Amino acid sequence: MLRDITIGQYYQTESVIHRLDPRVKLMGTLIFIISLFIGRNVWLYLGAALFLAVIIKLSNVPLKFILKGLKAVVILIALSAAFNLFLTEGKVLVKLWVFTITWEGLYQALFMVVRLIFLIMGSSLMTLTTTPNHLTDGLEKGLGFLKKIKVPVHEISMMMSIALRFIPILIEETDKIMKAQLARGADFENGNILKRAKAMIPVLVPLFISAFRRANELAMAMEARCYHGDEGRTKMKPLRYKKQDRIAYICMFVYLAAMTAVNLLMSGRII
Repeated sequence: MLRDITIGQYYQTESVIHRLDPRVKLMGTLIFIISLFIGRNVWLYLGAALFLAVIIKLSNVPLKFILKGLKAVVILIALSAAFNLFLTEGKVLVKLWVFTITWEGLYQALFMVVRLIFLIMGSSLMTLTTTPNHLTDGLEKGLGFLKKIKVPVHEISMMMSIALRFIPILIEETDKIMKAQLARGADFENGNILKRAKAMIPVLVPLFISAFRRANELAMAMEARCYHGDEGRTKMKPLRYKKQDRIAYICMFVYLAAMTAVNLLMSGRII
């Protein structure tokens, strides 16, 4: 299960999406998320699926690798579907003991599952095609206007970058600790929930100690290199928009406009 977490990982390959400016990918992810929430009809989600399929094809990231990341959140998706399925009022479809399934609940649960899957895949695609350093630069440059109102943009971007960088490191550390505990006779699979929770204590304690140790080492390394935020810092490779980035912006806004038009047409606001 730990190996199935793809958030924060970077997939090394050559593609058009990898070469795009990180600000473009951040804006593209935001636009894709907005498009998933502007309406709720079949044609809208078919358009989102087509857009996502094209981006995955252009990224050269295997679909299996992206879908693998869904295994880690399958419980969250199932819970969201169950809440919408059983707690939505409407025309009764099936009644099982105290549980009632309505047509409206089934409709809402299906759309919620699809929305969550697309949301996770789209967000994962951004981190899979963008290195943490580029992501930090993109956030800092894209949110630079907030510096005028004294928002610490550089520090926020740096914290997000460090957090993303630590995810695969901590996953690897957890895997090593669990294997070491299994070699000593630990059992993480059998028993009820309480027994499994107690079995995780020998894993969590050394994991927290390792995380604090790594954080302390990182802080000492930054201090030894006289790190003082963005004050007086320059970039070896400053971000500059290229022709492909401008084309990507045009494609994204055309996609958003088309999705908005489809939603208005389907809702009957435009005749």
